[in-house]
Amino acid sequence: MTERPALQALAARAGILDGYHSALDGSWVATSDATREALLAAMGLDASSEAAASRDLAKRLEEEDAEAPGPLRPGAPGRCASIEERLGEHGGFGLCVNLYSVRSDANWGFGHLGDLAALARRAGREGAAFVGLNPLHALPPGGVCPYLPMSRLFRHPLYLDPERIPELDHCPEARRLLESDAFRAQLSKLRAADRLDAGAVGTLLEQLLVELHRSFAAGACGPERTQDFARYRSQQGDALEHFATFCALADHFASQGPGRDWRRWPEPFRSPTSEAVRSFRETHPSEVERHAWIQFELDRQLGVVAAEAREAGLALGLYTDLALGSDPAGSDAWAFPGLMVDGVRAGAPPDAFSREGQEWGFPPTDPAALRRSGYAFWVGLLRAGFRHAGALRIDHAMGLERLFWIPEGRPPSEGAYVRYPRDELLGIAALESARSGAAVIAEDLGTVPEGFGEQLDARGILSSRVLLFERDEHGFRPAERYPKRCLVTANTHDLPPLAALRGEDDLELRHRAGQLPDDAALETAREERQSDRRALLERLRADGWLGTDAADDATLAAAVTAFLCATPAQLVGLSLDDLAGEREPVNLPGVPPERHASWTRRLHPTLDRLWESPTARACLAAIPQSRRGQPTS
Repeated sequence: MTERPALQALAARAGILDGYHSALDGSWVATSDATREALLAAMGLDASSEAAASRDLAKRLEEEDAEAPGPLRPGAPGRCASIEERLGEHGGFGLCVNLYSVRSDANWGFGHLGDLAALARRAGREGAAFVGLNPLHALPPGGVCPYLPMSRLFRHPLYLDPERIPELDHCPEARRLLESDAFRAQLSKLRAADRLDAGAVGTLLEQLLVELHRSFAAGACGPERTQDFARYRSQQGDALEHFATFCALADHFASQGPGRDWRRWPEPFRSPTSEAVRSFRETHPSEVERHAWIQFELDRQLGVVAAEAREAGLALGLYTDLALGSDPAGSDAWAFPGLMVDGVRAGAPPDAFSREGQEWGFPPTDPAALRRSGYAFWVGLLRAGFRHAGALRIDHAMGLERLFWIPEGRPPSEGAYVRYPRDELLGIAALESARSGAAVIAEDLGTVPEGFGEQLDARGILSSRVLLFERDEHGFRPAERYPKRCLVTANTHDLPPLAALRGEDDLELRHRAGQLPDDAALETAREERQSDRRALLERLRADGWLGTDAADDATLAAAVTAFLCATPAQLVGLSLDDLAGEREPVNLPGVPPERHASWTRRLHPTLDRLWESPTARACLAAIPQSRRGQPTS
């Protein structure tokens, strides 16, 4: 094999790591020169020959010397806002929900902010400290995965509660639409459906929002509402203008043929600052304003719900979720050219969870571009996430130190880790957390870099602990061996709900979807399920939370709830899916939508009736008083 010292030196300088230890067997997986060359090319660096690599290495050294930013401002807080300030030493519990999946008599087949307000009120009556949410990021029309948004800076219109939009009381056209037989029939169908139909919900909502925006533009709600919108639009600045313009352009090109993917638009429209885009904005002011107004109303409604949550007694309030990346066809990629790396996808190397590895469908952010911009995009993401929140969960927080890059068109086994400016990113997170008074929770599950946990702890960032992962050679860990500075849950959206552990329905689903590719894999999964179930019951019985009798759904869920509450963890998150007794996982990672429609399973009971179920009653009864705040009436 020909040695490539210049290539390897350039790759190291660009942050491409030499390899990693396999999560399958612990062996060292070295980064190949072919992978180095592909990733460097995606970064805009030429390593096609040793001479080219040497030239780009020298050039990069010069640029780094010239562009290196100074340290963070002296006096910047080193730690995030603390949980103790809100909850005291004993911490608290909360309810975690995939909001879109909520079924109610009020929503249109997609859980919305009105449902969130109702959930917060119920949580307050139970003495909860928080309600945890999936990412509320803006999705493209018909999009379903909360972790593949078109923008992480703005929110998804389908979370609007139509009944809370002020213009509804002043718009007879909208009322006539809502009361029409055709509209009511479609609404009834969407409310009754077992699966989420985001496209149909969006089409229905769009009809209403067009009418309500016309009412707003006519000043139906008075000058104060108009002034509030102007203030919000000014505060959000170019980010909102670019987002609203993108949405208007996407609507335009969807009707003209090229579609919503900006990479297929005519070339003059592929830059947010082009003359063509400026001209479009000037000639389509109402369309652009409508999308900005939708974000204004989303922000207003979320702020109102956050206030209602505090009034209901939730000491921490809402905790929101920041996804790791954005859809390459979406507005973030369009509005921030050069920030995302073309020709690469983020993902994960092969592990026990996915033996082929994972490719997540979005490009990684370029760490060099982030640094050159003074981390403006990162600051914007944090501020958007902290807005109206008492805590922010950062998905795949290990990406703040290193992220797995996969050259486009190649399998995950040919990817490599790329280093990120951890200290700067964590420092900025601490600063923005302290400014907002909101805590930070890291989703640090999976392969965690050595020393990363200590870095999180030093910044006052909570870790994540999941019961189904907390095992050693002796079985499930006892409650007292969990750390204090963490959020502990029974599962995640990628894992089976508690009720599924008592059967094998989810394993059959994985088999039909191809995640378990053959009968042998299914049989192995069945054996692992039996072993896991037996080990979990042993732990719960050993700790005194479960008797020797057979455990039904409600008994098992209550025992798990009591176990989680007995840990030292500052925060305990109880999944609404578990309280509802759901059996189907929310997501089957790595399975394409044509084989299984992840993210579309709705809760079976309505939000009002959920609390009447034996499982929900048993779980709530299992929460000790020491975990509860002062319940509200």
